[in-house]
Parts: sequence; structure tokens; C-alpha cells
Amino acid sequence: MVYSTNPDFKYTTDEEPEAELLPPARQQLRVWLDRKQRAGKVVTLVKGFVGPDADLQALARLLKNKCGVGGSAKEGEIIIQGDHRDRIVDILTQAGYGCKKAGA
Repeated sequence: MVYSTNPDFKYTTDEEPEAELLPPARQQLRVWLDRKQRAGKVVTLVKGFVGPDADLQALARLLKNKCGVGGSAKEGEIIIQGDHRDRIVDILTQAGYGCKKAGA
């Protein structure tokens, strides 16, 4: 923080405001399989979620419970342990999200 004697001084931060939550039908999620930097173990990634971190965590919890596996959600993506791409696409589609399989 900087002290200023200028009465018109506007304090600004480098923090970005959280994104507004898009309705599930307007979300464009991509479901990937990945094994890079994970000692050869396969994980399923869900990318493209637009919304606050609390909603991302709630969606990750739903997917982990439905698949019966562990995982995490951070930096706008959900990581689910194991190859559950088809099941996750079905779950997201039933929940009303727009999603597609991506990657090879």
C-alpha cells in the first residue's frame, strides 16, 4: 500500500475479481485424460469452468462422489483420479452442463 496526499488518488490492486457463475447450459467444459507429470498414472481433467471457486469445489465434490474416487479442484480445473472420462461426460450432461471430450 502506498500513502498519498493526493485527494484524487485511487488505490488499485492486482487481484482479479472472481468470475460470475455462468448457468450450466452456457458452460463449455472439456474433459481430458492426462498422465503428464503424474508418474504414468491417468487422471481425468475437467477444464473450462467459469464461476467462483466455491462452485468449482461443489462440482468437483459431485463428480468425486459419483465416480467414487479422489481428486481436487484448483486454478479453474477439476482433477479426478483415474480414467472416468465417459462417466464424467454423462454426469455433466445429465446435470445440464455443456461438455465435450477433448484430447486423444
